[in-house]
Amino acid sequence: MAFALRPDGGDEDADDALAEINVTPFIDVILVLLIVFMIAAPLATVSVPVDLPASTAAAQPAPTEPVVLTLDAQSTLSLGDAPIARADLASALDAATTGDREARIFLRADQGLEYRALMDLLNDLRAAGWLRVALVGLERPSADASGPGSP
Repeated sequence: MAFALRPDGGDEDADDALAEINVTPFIDVILVLLIVFMIAAPLATVSVPVDLPASTAAAQPAPTEPVVLTLDAQSTLSLGDAPIARADLASALDAATTGDREARIFLRADQGLEYRALMDLLNDLRAAGWLRVALVGLERPSADASGPGSP
């Protein structure tokens, strides 16, 4: 049972409404929505369809503005959402990274590609001066975390 002491010493049976609004739940909801949008926004940056292979490696935090290079099943290159020619790779990456050769390039490659196509692209990146390349893949639960009978 809760009670309140009235500062005016008035009657407890008076039907005065409290003029205070508890905004704590509202702030909690807003903060949760902010976190959801902060996590979901970077996931919607690249829309080139690629069938990525899965990996059991631990996920690494992504930078705020990643430079994403995509090699699709037809060996077509895309920087972000824009297709680029293989001959224009160095100049396009130079423009995207503002000349920073230490910037990490996130490479998305279709799992149906020949190994040679991926190695040729990595060689082209190395020849152009970009040595920090991160391979992007889908997360797959590790073998010990999955139950019996899983492949």
